[in-house]
Amino acid sequence: MADAAAALQFSTPDDREEIARAEVYGLLSSLYHAPPAQALYEQLRVAVTEAPSAGAFLETSWSEFVGASRRLSVDAVGDEYVALFGGVGKPEIFPYGSWFIAGSLNEKPLVDLRDTLAALGLERPTGVLETEDHIASLCDVMRYLIAGDDVGVSNLGAQQRFFNAHLRPWVERLCDTIAAHPRADFYRALAGFTRDFFAVEAQGFDLFDA
Repeated sequence: MADAAAALQFSTPDDREEIARAEVYGLLSSLYHAPPAQALYEQLRVAVTEAPSAGAFLETSWSEFVGASRRLSVDAVGDEYVALFGGVGKPEIFPYGSWFIAGSLNEKPLVDLRDTLAALGLERPTGVLETEDHIASLCDVMRYLIAGDDVGVSNLGAQQRFFNAHLRPWVERLCDTIAAHPRADFYRALAGFTRDFFAVEAQGFDLFDA
């Protein structure tokens, strides 16, 4: 994942747009799954923050996110991650779809997701403790649906269906919850970028329906 941040260059539709989308999903997956490793954090600190066209929608939130990376140490970000998503007992924030959609963990949204993943030929890797509706896992599936080699599975229609069914109903509320938490700093900035990126994705998928 060390190259993920460098791949986001606010690409135009004719030069690596799909690769850039996949890399952003990969970056989000990595950062929501665990605190950033030193190599990835160094990539974030030197990432480009200016879009080719002034005022591009993602430029502000991406710049704020990169700014947080430059301002905070990697150890501080690790401590923040544990404070928000880890620790002993109940975490402050549950980054799971079932929690936001159904109000508790391991509910029907997770069952529906597992049916979708089975239809795609995907399953939870051995050794992964988080259930499949964790935001990191869902972002990783989107990355696969964009960048995978099997066009029968990895295609725009599959991306749209997965996004609308398993991400769109709850991710904005997750981002709002993170942003409102008093311990959030790096992850408040990441939540702002996540919200904006998903808004762009939603708009694109709506146009695909038109």
